[in-house]
Amino acid sequence: MHFPITSKQNAAARLIFGASRHIHITPLLRSLHRLPVRERIAFRLAVLVYLCLQLRMSDVGSRQRLRSTTTSLLVGRRTQRATIGDRAFATAAPAVWNSLPEDVQSSTSLPVFRRRLKTELYRCSIVPQTLSVTDTFL
Repeated sequence: MHFPITSKQNAAARLIFGASRHIHITPLLRSLHRLPVRERIAFRLAVLVYLCLQLRMSDVGSRQRLRSTTTSLLVGRRTQRATIGDRAFATAAPAVWNSLPEDVQSSTSLPVFRRRLKTELYRCSIVPQTLSVTDTFL
């Protein structure tokens, strides 16, 4: 899927480096350590989920332990076809969260989580794998 902002991000990278439109954009984005748009969306979704889970854990506190706290997987809505519903928070956020490695999910603070998450997303965007974090929802 092509996002309209992708072309703006690519144009900004070309402007910074003074590159022509015929130069491939990936090496330029790599040298800027800039996440592609898909990964930036995944980053923001994952941070929102992390904050929601931290808020829920602080509300529960030490009074009781939820059964869902023993696992880090979330349950999302299922859609039958690829539609705009697949991009809804209730569907996309659990898909992104569940695709993250355990060490990223179990981060102890927001700055640590953000650093690990960005490293993971950057690694997935630079070294394509069979299934990356962003392939699960976009």
